[in-house]
Amino acid sequence: MPSTRIEFAGSLGHLLAGRLDTPEGAPRAWAVFAHCFTCSKDTKAAAYIARALADAGFGVLRFDFTGLGGSGGDFANTHFSSNVDDLVAAADWLRAKHGTPALLVGHSLGGAAVLAAAHRIDDARAVVTLGAPFDPAHVTHQLGEGLTLIKTDGEARVKLGGREFTLRREFLDDVAGQPQAERIHALRRPLLVMHAPADTVVAVDNARRIFERARHPKSFVSLDGADHMLGNEADARFAGGIIAAWASRYLPAPEMAASSETPAALPSGTVRVSERGTGAFAVSIQTGRHSLVGDEPVAVGGNDLGPSPYELLLAALGECTVMTLRMYARQKKWPLENTLVTLTHEKTHATDCEDCETGTGKVDRIERVIELVGQLDDAQRARLLEIADKCPVHRTLHSQVEVVTSAR
Repeated sequence: MPSTRIEFAGSLGHLLAGRLDTPEGAPRAWAVFAHCFTCSKDTKAAAYIARALADAGFGVLRFDFTGLGGSGGDFANTHFSSNVDDLVAAADWLRAKHGTPALLVGHSLGGAAVLAAAHRIDDARAVVTLGAPFDPAHVTHQLGEGLTLIKTDGEARVKLGGREFTLRREFLDDVAGQPQAERIHALRRPLLVMHAPADTVVAVDNARRIFERARHPKSFVSLDGADHMLGNEADARFAGGIIAAWASRYLPAPEMAASSETPAALPSGTVRVSERGTGAFAVSIQTGRHSLVGDEPVAVGGNDLGPSPYELLLAALGECTVMTLRMYARQKKWPLENTLVTLTHEKTHATDCEDCETGTGKVDRIERVIELVGQLDDAQRARLLEIADKCPVHRTLHSQVEVVTSAR
């Protein structure tokens, strides 16, 4: 599953760090995932659910709110409203760069954030919450003695999830003034509420209150056996699978990039390559009615989303070799059961190459190892190796090739 790092401007002017998880083909729809309070886009719940959605054909943007994870800014200057603004900014970026943010998914306080942001993201078609509080002010229950210090001193250092954060009175004032009940009632979008019955951080009664306040269509799924953080991969992937199946009922038909129509098949023998829009070098390759992804390895700055250009070149030679030998063996009625071709490519010094015509510089060297499976005699095997050198791609590589370039 391709996963690409991205950045975009947040609501307070800082760069926010995100990750775009995509399926191998064109996403059937795009989703935005909002993480839990003081968490990050890289929590197990966020990563596992994004992977499950990508496996089901969805593209997912998960990101760090201002001051958290890899995002810029000071967490002490943020509040629930700025988180909601960050979420809207994420949806705007996704819409501008890739496609409609049709699905909003939020975990814990991130669930409260997607409920609050939905009315500002007009093209969002469905909303999902996981372990979300009915009232965003619920997070103050986690502050302990720090709550009193914030009220009296204006700010305090509090420990949340094993880490210390500075919270200010502005945060308390903001979270206390959220009209969440009205927002839920006016959601006017399909809503899926997911909650673990044994959740000890946000009691399951919060799910009941959200569900009762929302209008139809609405659904509830119990995450039996899961904890609040959804740290178990099986629990998170189960949630992701349910979300994908449920959302498919409400989302538009699969879209191809910015077009609602599937691209027409190219003429036979024509190949079209274009930038994929994710990763440093990833490209989409279309030939006829077939499509695949090409990329460079991580070692040279790519994201390894598909084979490299030279790997595709080797694949062409290997494919042609296997097909040519099959055609010849079929004509001769020889007992060739299978052909396995292994190829490697390297640059070698011309002085090390016995058959090289040039005496300086480097030449391309392709090693091709052919394994012939079947009850073949020595003469048949020798002849098939000779035929391998006559495959059309092999001949092309050894002939003078002219590449004519033009612009349109």
